Amino acid sequence: MWQRIQTLYLLISAGLIAALCFSTAYSVANPDGLVKVSYWQLQKPYFGILLGILAAMVALALVVYKSRILQMRLATLSAIVALGMQGWLAYMYFSFEGPVFSWTAIFPLVICICNLLAARGCFQDQLMVESAYRVRERRKRSRKK
Repeated sequence: MWQRIQTLYLLISAGLIAALCFSTAYSVANPDGLVKVSYWQLQKPYFGILLGILAAMVALALVVYKSRILQMRLATLSAIVALGMQGWLAYMYFSFEGPVFSWTAIFPLVICICNLLAARGCFQDQLMVESAYRVRERRKRSRKK
């Protein structure tokens, strides 16, 4: 499990998700001059729910390393969720004038890229296993003749 590159990509994604849970999303200056800081999970409950779903999918993809197809599908689905989260952040950025987003606003995009790379690694592993299986079957058939 640990020697496969997709595990590294999924661990990077899990680390970034954990960092998102404890970092600030944006800050807004009130007319009084006070700065309001909003955290990802507290800003709107939807971000907390999305982070929870994303963390669960990445954790499950890390655990089911023996089932490459399921791992590939989970990584792809979590990449889609992360991309949707990044799209939501882009909508918030362009529709509101007040908030100043922190640099952690690009984490969902990096998570998406890492998950797509992990899915690609799972796909390459699956192709390698299928190729080895075909070669093994061909040898068995040639020995029987």
